[in-house]
Amino acid sequence: MAVRVLIVDDHGPFRLWAGKVLRAGGMDVVGEAETGAGAVELAVELRPDVVLLDVRLPDLDGFAVCRRLDEAGIAVVLCSSRDYGERAAGTPALGFLPKERLSAGELRRLLG
Repeated sequence: MAVRVLIVDDHGPFRLWAGKVLRAGGMDVVGEAETGAGAVELAVELRPDVVLLDVRLPDLDGFAVCRRLDEAGIAVVLCSSRDYGERAAGTPALGFLPKERLSAGELRRLLG
């Protein structure tokens, strides 16, 4: 069964690219959101296996969204073009993935 992913990023071109990369790797992109509030709403509704969550969103801090999703029992992998790996380690996220290293294989590795 394919891993079900919700992509959250405020940049449409990145969401489009990430969706193509993950689908090409056999993952099922079940939805996209461009805000933290939209991420929480969609994740609760869709119950994906993992949320690929940008750290910098226009309305809410990605770390705050991560905590909300964790409280709802939804797995999160944080991503950014900036290095937030150390800060991400102190969150309930499964891990941090630099955007330039995004692949289905890397996401699967973080899912364990």
